[in-house]
Amino acid sequence: MKTLPGGAVDSDTAPGTRAEQEGILRRQSARESAARTYARALPIVPVRARGLTIEGADGRRYLDCLSGAGALALGHNHPVVLEAIRKVLDSGAPLNVLDLATPVKDAFITELFHTLPPGLADRARVRFCGPAGSDAVETACELVRAATGRTGLIAFTGACHGRTAGPPGAPTVAHDGQVTRLPCPQDYRCPFGVGGAAGADLAARWTESVLDDPGSGTSLPAGMIVEPVQSEGGVIPAPDAWLRRMRQLTADRSVPLIADEIQTGVGRTGAFWAVEHSGVTPDVMVLSKAIGGSLPLAVVVHRADLDTGEPGTPTGTFRGNQLAMAAGTATLAHVRQNRLAERAATLGARMLSQLQDLTREFPCVGDVRGRGLMIGVEFVDPEGKTGGDGRIPEAAAVDGVGGGTGARCRDDAGEASTVSGASVMPDRARRPLPASPELAAAVQRECLRRGLIVGLGGRQASVVRLLPPLTLTDEQAAAVLDRLADAVRAAARWHESAAAAPFAP
Repeated sequence: MKTLPGGAVDSDTAPGTRAEQEGILRRQSARESAARTYARALPIVPVRARGLTIEGADGRRYLDCLSGAGALALGHNHPVVLEAIRKVLDSGAPLNVLDLATPVKDAFITELFHTLPPGLADRARVRFCGPAGSDAVETACELVRAATGRTGLIAFTGACHGRTAGPPGAPTVAHDGQVTRLPCPQDYRCPFGVGGAAGADLAARWTESVLDDPGSGTSLPAGMIVEPVQSEGGVIPAPDAWLRRMRQLTADRSVPLIADEIQTGVGRTGAFWAVEHSGVTPDVMVLSKAIGGSLPLAVVVHRADLDTGEPGTPTGTFRGNQLAMAAGTATLAHVRQNRLAERAATLGARMLSQLQDLTREFPCVGDVRGRGLMIGVEFVDPEGKTGGDGRIPEAAAVDGVGGGTGARCRDDAGEASTVSGASVMPDRARRPLPASPELAAAVQRECLRRGLIVGLGGRQASVVRLLPPLTLTDEQAAAVLDRLADAVRAAARWHESAAAAPFAP
């Protein structure tokens, strides 16, 4: 049996039942809906898991950097989570109690309040809802509508707030609600073609104009919803200064600010809640995924004065999931007490720095960005047309975004070019190259062959996402980066040979 770096086992020599796994996969394909997503790209059958590692039915082991789409802050089957679940099971307590008070719920709320931003914790209320993040978003939208008497909402391009009552990727809102999408600042694909602090400033000015211009076609909204880091949208951190301006704009106009921390919360970005990087205190926080300790749970935390809901407002039959609350309490406490957010910040910055080497080695790597242990690598077609030779400021010029928010591109002399004193991206990054979902998918496949599980995201699924557990060790991080770099190398060779192949009509 051959052991690969990081503890993975070569599938050709590992013990296990390959036929059993293939049979399960065939039956899944025949009986489940074509709406399957992860199962299409990751044809494995997990049977055991612990921490970062998953073992398939065929005996092969994988390093899991998908982590249940970010739901597993402590990785698979962490001892403190299992102990909390067993304690509830052994106690004989009811497992579903709707919204009745229980000791388990009381402990969860107490621990949650220990972690909330100070400006919100001292005046907060918690609203339990259905167990998915989409349920929490929809509940938050209903909350601000009822509190303000208004119906419209402001969201940002590239955002993904769930999929219950609207088109994919749209905020989950009631059918009669108007959603206005405004530009989200970013560097590599800046909507204004300038990037950096200048691009963030233009995005903020546009938002202010829409809010204040009677001719904008948008009335004062019931709320503004924002992700501190767009995860599904391609791992795009919101600049801290821009987020502070959104807070000021909404506060000045009595528009509740909703922070969607479904994927960014519980230490993922290097702070317990991602809004803490900017010092912003939102009026509403939407929480799910990691707060359930790997089990389904979602809540909305909001200012007490927004609590205008009448008893009986639909909020979900399964809002009393006792196992999830116990697992969530254990997870929140473990992350807080062991300072895992700080660990994520340190290790994430190191991984981002090392991943920047990919942008210099491989022309198909357009950008590397992220915050903490939420990391994205965007793949592009290096032979694609740039659409012009305009220049955009270097990604490092963004105000307030921590560690690794964009590829640095330099000229032949190794120095950043300048135009009128502004640092700019030369050569291949004069304009962002076309996204390459084919390359990203190839990298994901090559990662899987090397025993590494990664996800995809971004507007065209061209971003490989890393969401490892916060318990990731230095040795595991090195194994992850080694396998990813090797996968990129293999995918780049595939792309080059495909591009060189003669056209066959």
